[in-house]
Amino acid sequence: MMLEVLQYVVSFSAIPETVEGFYLTRISPLSLSFMSFPGNLHLVLVLRPTSLLQSPSGTGTDLGFRFSQDDFMLKMPVVMLSSVTDLLRYIDENQLTSEFGGTLEYCHSDWIVLRTAIESFAVTVKEIAQLLQSFGTELAETELPDEADAIEFLLRSHTDKYRQLKDDIRSVMREGRHLLSNLEAAKAAKADGQEDKDIKQDWDTVQRLLAQLRDMEMAFDGFFEKHHLKLQQYLQLMRYEMSFHEVHCTMMGILDWGFCDCGGCQEEMGRAQIIILRGHQLATGHHYALALIVQRCNELRHHCDVVSCFHASVCVCVCLCLCVYVCLQARRWCDEGAYLLANQLVDKFQSKEGAQGALQDLERLQEETPPCLSQSPDVLSLEFEAILTPQLESQIGVATEKLSAMQRMIHNRQACLRKLADIQVRPIQLVAPRPEHSPRCKSPLFSPKHSTCNDHENGISLTGASLTLSLSLSLSLCILLTVLCVFRHIIKELIETERIYVEELLSVLLGYRAEMDNPALSNLLPSVLRSKKEVLFGNMPEIYKFHSRTFLQDLEGCLETPERVGACFLQRKEKFQVYERYCQNKPHSELLWRQCSASLFFQECQKKLEHKLGLDSYLLKPVQRLTKYQLLLKELLKHSADSDYISELQGALESMLDLLKSVNDSMHQIAITGYEGELSDLGRVLMQGSFSVWISHKRGPTRMKARFKPMQRHLFLHEHALLFCKRREEHGEGHDRTPFYSFKHCLRMSAVGITENVKGDVKKFELWYSGREEVYVVQAPTFQIKIAWLTKIRKILTNQQRLLQGFYFASTCLSASMLGVLFIPLVLYCGVL
Repeated sequence: MMLEVLQYVVSFSAIPETVEGFYLTRISPLSLSFMSFPGNLHLVLVLRPTSLLQSPSGTGTDLGFRFSQDDFMLKMPVVMLSSVTDLLRYIDENQLTSEFGGTLEYCHSDWIVLRTAIESFAVTVKEIAQLLQSFGTELAETELPDEADAIEFLLRSHTDKYRQLKDDIRSVMREGRHLLSNLEAAKAAKADGQEDKDIKQDWDTVQRLLAQLRDMEMAFDGFFEKHHLKLQQYLQLMRYEMSFHEVHCTMMGILDWGFCDCGGCQEEMGRAQIIILRGHQLATGHHYALALIVQRCNELRHHCDVVSCFHASVCVCVCLCLCVYVCLQARRWCDEGAYLLANQLVDKFQSKEGAQGALQDLERLQEETPPCLSQSPDVLSLEFEAILTPQLESQIGVATEKLSAMQRMIHNRQACLRKLADIQVRPIQLVAPRPEHSPRCKSPLFSPKHSTCNDHENGISLTGASLTLSLSLSLSLCILLTVLCVFRHIIKELIETERIYVEELLSVLLGYRAEMDNPALSNLLPSVLRSKKEVLFGNMPEIYKFHSRTFLQDLEGCLETPERVGACFLQRKEKFQVYERYCQNKPHSELLWRQCSASLFFQECQKKLEHKLGLDSYLLKPVQRLTKYQLLLKELLKHSADSDYISELQGALESMLDLLKSVNDSMHQIAITGYEGELSDLGRVLMQGSFSVWISHKRGPTRMKARFKPMQRHLFLHEHALLFCKRREEHGEGHDRTPFYSFKHCLRMSAVGITENVKGDVKKFELWYSGREEVYVVQAPTFQIKIAWLTKIRKILTNQQRLLQGFYFASTCLSASMLGVLFIPLVLYCGVL
């Protein structure tokens, strides 16, 4: 307190003496300083300078008089002192500086410099906090672009700003630490070893500012790390989706066009495997879009299996065509060889030139032999062994025998011609075996355009029409075999994956669920998991029982009759409702899993089971299995060759799609809060979605004016009521941020009416309640969604009307029978008719 008084005293101690009445002008600022002094003043000591006492124009009496005029404004005691000795009577010399005859070591200029540095540091910390706040707001409000280059640019720009802010924070931290070191040096310089109150206060201030700065830096680092990770995962997901769609379109093109290049097919399947591996890497990295990535991996695996089956069937078809082609080439070459041998006249062989010419003709025929015929018959049979049928085997046998016979004939003729060409003998007149009419005459015995009984006996030639018919039948057979092969392969995949699915469910139930009751592992089981098996695993035992005892056996019965697979799904349609309860429990299961996923209990169980993936991946298997069913049914429907069973497959696919929709709707329904009553009393959820709603009119004591601004409401259409809810987001990040629906209003369907068209917008329709006492104008996101909702609401209202009519008729009949006036006239009337 005394030090602060001295600061003010020192500030006004050196006053010039050359201006007359100067103290009169300085009294007012002094009074203002007293009024703004930081604390309660009880006494004011004014030391009169000695130089002023020697001034001829200003006397002490004048000064005292003039000062006492403002003393009334101060409203506190003011003591006028004429010397330093008088000052020592009021203030101890330990509280005065050497200038006033005291022993206090104090430099006001140093105090001002230090105080200015501390205030500047505080202002800088505040500015840093504002910069961090504005940058955090910018990051939170940044809209994610749809292009990879834009996302990369956003990542670079945000990283540069982050580094710049980090440099600023480090600079301010260095400044604060420098101030702190100066204060510590000043504290250590105290001779008496006693801590100065002002220095301690300044030291605490700087320490507090540094702590605030460190807290802000840590919070900012955490926020930016999450934001940066989100952007990186978004970029990874975009690139993964682009790669997925490229491979998916290529595979679908292969299946749609029916064209399959062996090399290209293998390359696409290799790319698909790389993308699946990349998806697994993203999933193990705890990507926020885990469900989508797993679904994409499953789709790629399925398409790889289908393309692989299609590739195998095409290879079979190509082999069949190649086999037919080889047979045709063999017969054509044999016919040409037989024609050449028949037209080599014996009388021309007597000369050396004639024999050499005939040899050249035979050598030219052998050079023109198709490459497929250059292999031995055993090699040809081995090459087509995988596709040989009894008919094809007999055809290949005939062609092989004919080819061998023709080659032997040619070798024998060449041997004779070589002897004739090497040994010159006397010409002998020979008689031709047939009259020679023309050099171009063709022997009918070996003419490819004629056939004799010998041809049929030896199986040497076919007519052009029979060859065309044989090729057409072979191609048709190939196409039919391809379709059947793909269909049977999909059935086989369905059964094999069903067996694997059942085995995985059993391993989870025995390896995890049952082990929770194992006393040997009780010390590893977290306390939060005790008595929570039903929450973590849901009704998985019920799902396993249905699949292992019923559905798997039904599917295995379709191995001999694969066309009956659609009927299996339709017969067990109601049993699949167990998945709805499992999916409704899934959010609670995931929340419990996140609380104890790092438990040693789960690590030990996973180690015993030798599972590569954690329990959370296996808990997701039932949801993935539902999506797998509809994919396999679509492929079966696409490759179905028997039109008699297409309707069953179509019904099975629709039932699976309805189940997926029902599961999705029920997942939204369990998030409704604030409804007083049982949601189960409202019936099953038929549809749900977000709409813009206007309350255009309401009569009665609670009349409301029309709203021009729409309300965003999430509507749930039940069998007996329509709920209006408001979608909200829970506080949290990542998986913990889940939506819920706050209940707002309920309309009983027994009192609801609809107006299907609203003027001005084709997406709007009108719901009115209790004779138009309440009217709601609802705008759907699209026209198709509006039509779907109107169709479902119209169906509900029609069913209600039929029930009411039936109830009214039954009531009327009951009343009339009690009065005895109904049945007798009715019988008489029927008798007249």
